[in-house]
Amino acid sequence: MKRGKQIEFFNIILKFDERLRLLEDLVSETDMDNKVQSVFSKEKCKSCYSKIDFAQLFYILMDEGLLFFDNVDEKNNRSKFQIFLENNFTYAGDEGEQSKIKSISRQFSECKGYTYKVKQIKFLNEFIAVMQDRKRRLESW
Repeated sequence: MKRGKQIEFFNIILKFDERLRLLEDLVSETDMDNKVQSVFSKEKCKSCYSKIDFAQLFYILMDEGLLFFDNVDEKNNRSKFQIFLENNFTYAGDEGEQSKIKSISRQFSECKGYTYKVKQIKFLNEFIAVMQDRKRRLESW
């Protein structure tokens, strides 16, 4: 084999090796991302609220347009919101232990109903008191 052909052959091998390493890095990074994502998807954000109060908090944030998935289609937004909450949060169940949210549809419906107006006003007053207390603490720094 001539020297020129040998150099060309080695260059091809080096390029092939470089591509294999890049592919290997890509696979290992993707695998790591999947592992990390898998760990996070199993862990849920915990809440000190009861299921109905938890629903009221997020329903209000959604209904006021502060948080949304789809700001055009209200029905789609609500559906996606409920699925997101069910998949990512827990609430304070009986005796304060955390419970999975299997479905939050009924609680969202209750938030919308006129008969739950009094409960929602009570919840808002308690939430506002917490926020006002926080504001006072910040102002006193």
